[in-house]
Amino acid sequence: MPRLADQGRYVASESTLYRLLRQAGQLAHRRVERAPQKRSKPRALVATQPDQIYCWDITFLPTQVRGLYFYLYLFVDIFSRKVVGWQVFDGESAEKAAALLEDICLRQGISPNQVTVHSDNGGPMKGEAMLATMQRLGVAHSRSRPAVSNDNPYAESLFKTLKYRPQFPLKPFADLLQARRWVSELVHWYNDMHRHSAIGFVTPAQRHDQTDEAIPNARAVLYEKARHKHPERWSKQTRDWTFVNAVHLNPDIPQTKEAQADQKVA
Repeated sequence: MPRLADQGRYVASESTLYRLLRQAGQLAHRRVERAPQKRSKPRALVATQPDQIYCWDITFLPTQVRGLYFYLYLFVDIFSRKVVGWQVFDGESAEKAAALLEDICLRQGISPNQVTVHSDNGGPMKGEAMLATMQRLGVAHSRSRPAVSNDNPYAESLFKTLKYRPQFPLKPFADLLQARRWVSELVHWYNDMHRHSAIGFVTPAQRHDQTDEAIPNARAVLYEKARHKHPERWSKQTRDWTFVNAVHLNPDIPQTKEAQADQKVA
């Protein structure tokens, strides 16, 4: 329009030209692009005992060289929240991930068709070596939607717990040995000392070994005794110490909740 005006020509208003372009389908991007693909939510999974569903991911660990990182590969059992396997490498590759998974299956005594491994869509997760190893071991896979971190919440939450610990180094790691020592100590704390709120404040190791069922009952008895001894100090029932017997990954949302969420967005 400005160029036409500079030539002393008036053809039509801008709104008219936009209307004609819209009718001709010329207001969209004109490049040759792949049509948008619908991404469905990963199938809902539920674990009722250890070694049924693992989640895994890779996170960066800083080095003393700017722009270079070490990579923490970490597998967690969602039922027990136990870190069943980890390693720190100086790069990302499907071969390294496959070797770690094979070692985990050997140590945990995983049988074919026993465990499902969930991950995002990164290169090491979808690499040929990783897929071939999973097929050979009889390990099923589940994947997140692209760019949807909520589809892999257990791995993301675990990384946050580890990195927000006061023991996280203030300075970058000098070498792989230092990084591996730090992760080893942290995983020991997490598995054997940390009482996880989502599994009834027991340690992941207790949960994984299935020695935790009596713990909630003993706590409930103790709290009931305290309440009966001084009922005036209690305004309601004691803490719920119910045993957690199932853990869900990407559970289906009831239609009513989906409709309410759509209304809020609208």
